[in-house]
Amino acid sequence: MKIKLTQGELKRQRDALRQYERYLPTLQLKKQQLQLEILHQQGSFKKRLNSLSEKKKSAENWSGLLVEAPEIRQWLIPEKIITARKNIAGVDIPVFERVSFGPAEYDLFLTPLWVDTGVDILREMISLREEIQLIEKGISILKHELRITTQRVNLFEKIKIPEAKEAIRLIKIYIGDQMTNAVGRSKIAKNKIEEADFEGVAI
Repeated sequence: MKIKLTQGELKRQRDALRQYERYLPTLQLKKQQLQLEILHQQGSFKKRLNSLSEKKKSAENWSGLLVEAPEIRQWLIPEKIITARKNIAGVDIPVFERVSFGPAEYDLFLTPLWVDTGVDILREMISLREEIQLIEKGISILKHELRITTQRVNLFEKIKIPEAKEAIRLIKIYIGDQMTNAVGRSKIAKNKIEEADFEGVAI
């Protein structure tokens, strides 16, 4: 690291150090918030995954009946996936709200009785699957931001702040030495003048 050993550089390094030390706690807080939110989202992800797994198991008992109502598939196509946004430490992640399906229109007399319940359960499973995918996307966004924030925290803690402190130390030593030398030179010059004056008086 090449630095100028001047008063101006000393001020610049001190200003930089103050800026780093002021900004570092904000980055550390952001890192902590991201870590907590990732844990929270991962917990939600596991819950939804377990819920979907349970619904799949319960559906195994009657899924064979689907061949009796092939038209059921058209009522399981999502019309719209409704989401919102959540801001975590300056980072926007998508939040699942609901899946919108079209009306399931069928003849109540000709369609088997289990179709109503079947459509509801299958729609719940589709909604869960969409929610799981959205949570995964959110976790991915948060992890990416956490990597960037961690890099910045490390840059400040391990490089920028120590470099600025070392630069300040070196400049202060150099300026101190220069001042000491200047005082020494001043004393020598003063002594020479005094000696010259004394010799002049003696003559």
